[in-house]
Amino acid sequence: MYLIRGQSNLELFKKKFPSTCVSATIGNFDGIHLGHQSIIEQVKRRAKENNLLSLVFITEPHAEEYFLRAGTVSSAPPRIMPWRAKFEHFKLNGIDFCMLLKFDRKFKSMSPNNFLSHILEKMQVKSLIVGDDFKFGKNRAGNFEMLKEWGKAKDVYISNIETFSVDGERVSSTMIRKAISEGNFILAKKLLGRAYAFSGKVVYGNQLGRKIGVPTANIWIPNQKLPISGVYAVKCFVGNQCHGGIANMGIRPTVGGDRPILEVHIFNFQKDIYGQRITVQFQEKIREEKKFEDIDKLKSQIFTDIKTAKTILDA
Repeated sequence: MYLIRGQSNLELFKKKFPSTCVSATIGNFDGIHLGHQSIIEQVKRRAKENNLLSLVFITEPHAEEYFLRAGTVSSAPPRIMPWRAKFEHFKLNGIDFCMLLKFDRKFKSMSPNNFLSHILEKMQVKSLIVGDDFKFGKNRAGNFEMLKEWGKAKDVYISNIETFSVDGERVSSTMIRKAISEGNFILAKKLLGRAYAFSGKVVYGNQLGRKIGVPTANIWIPNQKLPISGVYAVKCFVGNQCHGGIANMGIRPTVGGDRPILEVHIFNFQKDIYGQRITVQFQEKIREEKKFEDIDKLKSQIFTDIKTAKTILDA
């Protein structure tokens, strides 16, 4: 799969693939849940039936994150998955191209008409499938009716997907974030179509876990918030092997931490995996993170948590 990183690389893409016409979709696709998967399958089907290649546009950062940095909103929702995980998912599912639309001041101010002409037309979009709530352009002024009119004038197939429901409930990233934050991984799996997991590179930490007899793998996480916080029983995938483990996502207040860290203790595991990417699949929440009076009390609680995690994973 070919990645186009930002609008500034659009011309380079056109030089490399001058005659490419695409079947496309646009969105954040946070979590790539069952509703998103339905859209992606239709994009691929349209591409196959009409001799096109498939393309997914995603915005980076998310609009809410941009406005948070600009100081115009108080908070942005946690991310279910970072953009790299989305890219890998699209790649595994046979998408030909992914374009990261850089959400910045220029993009925020782009009129709906300019979005159609400067982005969609330049990418030679011949088929476009969007969700039923899709809006685009400055102040989200562009809507589906505008897309339909543009498509009619440019001979572009335009379609929207009706709400995707499970058990009568609309599947949404918001619902999944809520399920994950509440530790309801059964519901999250039902809506995602797979277990919730996070993948990242193992980086060096302060070695505290090793000093107290519980070595941990510290996993790099992006600046965006994740919908997890606390202590969890997990399954860890290192290469092709699956191991049980326990994970803590938090600032580690007992040792004076000040930024969120995801650290995982993998049971019965001694290998050096610094620099490797591992996947942590969350099974059940054990407790919230808390500050202990001293390291000894923290250590005692960790061993209690490990015992609880092993019971959960063996069940």
